[in-house]
Amino acid sequence: MIKIYKLGEQVLREQAQPVSEVTDEIRQLLEDMFEAMIEANGVGLAGPQVGKSLRLFVAIADDDVRRVFINPQIIATSEEQSDYEEGCLSIPGVYESIQRPTRVTVQALNENGKPFTLEADGLLARIIQHEYDHLNGTLFIDRGDPEFAAQTTANFKRRAERAEKKAAEKAAKAKRIAAKIAAKAAKK
Repeated sequence: MIKIYKLGEQVLREQAQPVSEVTDEIRQLLEDMFEAMIEANGVGLAGPQVGKSLRLFVAIADDDVRRVFINPQIIATSEEQSDYEEGCLSIPGVYESIQRPTRVTVQALNENGKPFTLEADGLLARIIQHEYDHLNGTLFIDRGDPEFAAQTTANFKRRAERAEKKAAEKAAKAKRIAAKIAAKAAKK
C-alpha cells in the first residue's frame, strides 16, 4: 500500500509537474492510488498526496465510476456556488464547509493517454476541484476560515513533532538493546 502524505509534508504545497508520457509505470501508480483511496474510504486522491509531484488524480463519485485525470485543466466553472463539508485524506479527521462552483468542465487525458472533456456537477464537480487544487499546492483548508486553517496546521505540526520524537526514542531504545546483545555475545 502506498503512503498518503499528511498536512505539513512539503510535497502537498508544491506545484505538480505535467505527466510527459502515460506509461505502464503511470498506470500502475494510478491503480495503486485507487487502492489506497478505497482503503482509506476516500473519493479522490491526487499525485502529491502519495508523494508524486505529478499532475494527475483519481476519483470515484457517487456513481461508482472510476475516473482518471492526467494533466487536467478546468476550462469552465459555473457562477452558481454551493457549500459542502469537505474532508481530505491528507488531513484526516478535519472537516470544513467550503464554497465552490456547482459545475465544472475539465479537459484531461485518461489512463490510455486519450484526451477527453467532461462536464460535471454535484459531488463529482466538487471532487474534481478539490483534487485539482492539490496539483497546485492548495488544500481545502486554504479556501475556508484562515483561523481554522492556522489552527489545523499547528495541530498537525505538533502531531508530527510528537511522532518524530517517539520514533527517535524507539530507535534509541533499539540501539541500546542491540548494544547489550552485542556486549553479551562478545563476553561468550
